[in-house]
Amino acid sequence: MENDLRRLMLDPNRIPLDRQSLLADIARQAASLGATCYLVGGFARDLLLNEFVDDFDVVVEGDAIKLGEALVKQRGGKLIAHRKFGTAIWRVHENEAIDLITARSESYRHAGALPTIKPSTIEDDLRRRDFAVNALAVRFDGDHLGEVLDPLDGRADLAQGLIRVLHPRSFVDDPTRVFRAVRYEQRYGFNLHPDTAKLINRESFETLSKLSGERIRHEFDLIFEEENFARMLSRLNELGVFDLFAPRPPKFNEDYSGLINSRPPAEFGVSAHRVLLGYSLWLMDLPANAIESISKRLRFTSELRNATLSAAQLKNDLPALKDAKPSAWTMRLEKIPPLSVYAVWLISNASALKEFLVKWRRIKANVTGDDLKVRGVPTGPRYKEILSQLRAARLDGEVKNEQEEDELLNALL
Repeated sequence: MENDLRRLMLDPNRIPLDRQSLLADIARQAASLGATCYLVGGFARDLLLNEFVDDFDVVVEGDAIKLGEALVKQRGGKLIAHRKFGTAIWRVHENEAIDLITARSESYRHAGALPTIKPSTIEDDLRRRDFAVNALAVRFDGDHLGEVLDPLDGRADLAQGLIRVLHPRSFVDDPTRVFRAVRYEQRYGFNLHPDTAKLINRESFETLSKLSGERIRHEFDLIFEEENFARMLSRLNELGVFDLFAPRPPKFNEDYSGLINSRPPAEFGVSAHRVLLGYSLWLMDLPANAIESISKRLRFTSELRNATLSAAQLKNDLPALKDAKPSAWTMRLEKIPPLSVYAVWLISNASALKEFLVKWRRIKANVTGDDLKVRGVPTGPRYKEILSQLRAARLDGEVKNEQEEDELLNALL
């Protein structure tokens, strides 16, 4: 096994040569400080699963911050140290960052609390982790390159396709692990170990229900980044997680599940945002008051609240707008985020929504406030009224050129 991993770690198709060089520098610098270093968690898991590896968390038996400082001195970059936790982020350059973590143990003052930590060994560090499949480490310094540390039989779980917690109070100590268990289960097509599934129960739910909205929302954010997000939401619902919220979040509409991968055509002028779009599609069929309640419980950002609420209200308003003129559509749509308009277009294919995004919102009157001032119109609300009427006439095709617009302006004055 170690020989196979050593070969994979030297394979440029698995780990690019520049990243291999970076890891070699880390290993050499760690050795000079008398420290040993391991790649842990997602790296070991995905390498053993022959998945694409893009998770390079380095755990050091030693001082991770001291190692980071030495690397910055040697290779440059910037170090962001978190001395309370013994961790650091080494920003090698703008597009490259490595997490450096001092091997540590954790304890919890009470259920659901953030952990109290202290420096320890790599084995203790692995035992503090969430699941056995993430409690693997691959050593990468010197002749030890490719050596696997697996004190909790994570490789056996990978072979059997199981997600297993490391101790019976795991979901009570950190109830967000319920979300992570489901993410890994559905991402890899695994199953929860039967003993682990039994621990998703009333006791763990009681702790989960007391978590802050931000911590819970963060877990949903991560789910919407996943390819199998709809199955993850369905699984959470099946396990009873949705029952903890009032009002209860809806099942994700299966008809919408493929839409999250869509990219707005360039002509729409809409910035793609997978997470915002995911929430909008998820909550679109709810009444506004239900979205408001969920928004408060999960502490939505103002951007997320506005996007989801706007999409739901617009979908509800579509029948009333069906025969409206372009000016009426524009007046309604320009008040809400373009992404919300796009989300409703995806599920309705309403041509007016596309026309607004592509053309109508860019149509303005040729006359400006300065022109009205020259005409002697007193400043005040009358300016907005006149300019709005001129723009509406443009949008609705009632004026087609500057001469016709000028004639309308004269009539309005």
